[in-house]
Amino acid sequence: MKERYQNPVVGDDIRLRLFAYNSNNRTNFNSVRKVDLYFLDPHGKTPANPDGRVLMHTVPAEEITHTEVGLYEITVHLEDTKFSIGKWLDVWHVIVQENQEIQEIENGWEIYPELWYTTPIPIVYDFSFAFRPNKIRQGSKKYLIIDIEPNVPKASDLDRYYQNLAIAAPLKINIEMAECSPCVPQERDLRIIAENQDVELRERMTGYYFLDTTDMNPGIYNVWFELNLGESKHISDVNQLQIF
Repeated sequence: MKERYQNPVVGDDIRLRLFAYNSNNRTNFNSVRKVDLYFLDPHGKTPANPDGRVLMHTVPAEEITHTEVGLYEITVHLEDTKFSIGKWLDVWHVIVQENQEIQEIENGWEIYPELWYTTPIPIVYDFSFAFRPNKIRQGSKKYLIIDIEPNVPKASDLDRYYQNLAIAAPLKINIEMAECSPCVPQERDLRIIAENQDVELRERMTGYYFLDTTDMNPGIYNVWFELNLGESKHISDVNQLQIF
């Protein structure tokens, strides 16, 4: 399963999300009627249709998942008989509040060519990981922002290839409380906050992991990441996160 900015290719399953906020709060729509998927045909542009959009698929209301408050998503299989390489739009038809007209909300994404690359040696280069913030006040609820950086020669075909690998590869996060205080349990399973949890919200080489610190004790936490590429598993150095 890929997110909209994870370089999907024909044959993938892609998850398209829509978040809804009213002022400062995640809020439900009155209803979501359907989602139309348009291909932006570069050869079909006209004065009446300046971006060349062609309706290729409609997701009805019963196939739209209301995951949680203010979050809606659809899953689409990019079958080769309907979806092709190029730019696409998902257009959500929503009624924001009762007795209002239907509004259309547009979001863009792209289907890429398959990621072929030939080399006399296997995938041997490594990746660096960084995240922010690394200091959070206890009780906060916020996203950890995780950046992935290939350790290869920059501005090269190899760099671009490894970037595409990082974009498409599954990313996992681990968080455990460090043994830095007598109050910390010695048993590791009691100190684990997140174990190999998927970082599902992705935007190219950046991942977003929502962390609720309400029930986390103040202290120092170890944080590390895993990136799976074919037969290789890249495990980051252990970083530290302070909850105060």
